[in-house]
Amino acid sequence: MMERFQGKVVLITGAASGIGAAAARRFAAEGARLMLGDLNEAGGAEIARELKAEAAFLRVDVRDRHQVAALTDAAVDRYGRLDVVFNNAGVGSYGKADELDPEVWQDVIAVDLHSVFYGCRAAIPHLRRAGGGAIVNTASISGLHGDYGLGAYNAAKGGVVNYTRTLAIDHASEQIRVNAVCPGPIDTALTGPLMANAKVVAEYQRLIPMGRVGLPEEVASAVAFLASDDAAYITGAMLVVDGGVTAATGQPNFTRFLGGEA
Repeated sequence: MMERFQGKVVLITGAASGIGAAAARRFAAEGARLMLGDLNEAGGAEIARELKAEAAFLRVDVRDRHQVAALTDAAVDRYGRLDVVFNNAGVGSYGKADELDPEVWQDVIAVDLHSVFYGCRAAIPHLRRAGGGAIVNTASISGLHGDYGLGAYNAAKGGVVNYTRTLAIDHASEQIRVNAVCPGPIDTALTGPLMANAKVVAEYQRLIPMGRVGLPEEVASAVAFLASDDAAYITGAMLVVDGGVTAATGQPNFTRFLGGEA
C-alpha cells in the first residue's frame, strides 16, 4: 500500500459504515491521521478503535452546522492541521412529489446537501492556513440523472454536483481542490433494502454492464485518488464509480436482441 497521506490529517463524515468506513480504512492504510464523525456513535467509535492511534471519533449530526464546525475544530485541535475533508454523510428516500412527506424532503436535503456546505464552510479556513488541501464530496449518479421516485435524493445530489463545481473554481487559486465521487449502486447500509429485494438485484445485474453492484472499498479507492497528490491538477471533477451504468444511453441492449446474446 502506498503512503500518499503520511502526515496528513483527514476528516470524514458518515464514517461509521459503508463508504465512509471503507475510506477511513483506506486513508489510515496510507498513513493518514483521522477525525471521524457520524450520528452512529457505536459504529463510529468501533471504527476508531479498529484504527487505534490513527483515528479519533466524535458523534455529529451533520444537519447541525454548529456540530459540523465543532468536528472540524476538533480535528485541528487534536492534530494541529487539516489537509483533506471527505463530506460523505447521506440518506435516501422514496416517494413521488405528491406522496413524499415534506419533512422527509427537508431531512434528505439537510443531510445530503446542507451538510456539504457546512463541512466546506468550516474546513476551508483551515485548509487555507495549511497552504491548500483537498475536499471530496459524495455525490451520486443520481445527481447526474433522474431516478424513478427518488426526487429528494436526486435534488440533493444534483445540488452537491454543481456546488462542488462552484467550490472548485472559487478556491482553485488557494490550492484547495474540490471534487466529487459519484457512486452508482454500492452494497452499503443505504442500499440494504434494495439489495434485499431479489427482483431489484436481478434488474441491477441486467442494467449494470459489469454485472454486479460495487463495493464500498472500490469507491474508497476513488476518493483516495481524488484526495491525493496524484490528482494534483484535478478540480471540479465528478468521478463516476458505477460499473458502467451511466455509459449507456438507457436504450435496449441491442446485442441481446439482434446479436444472438442470451
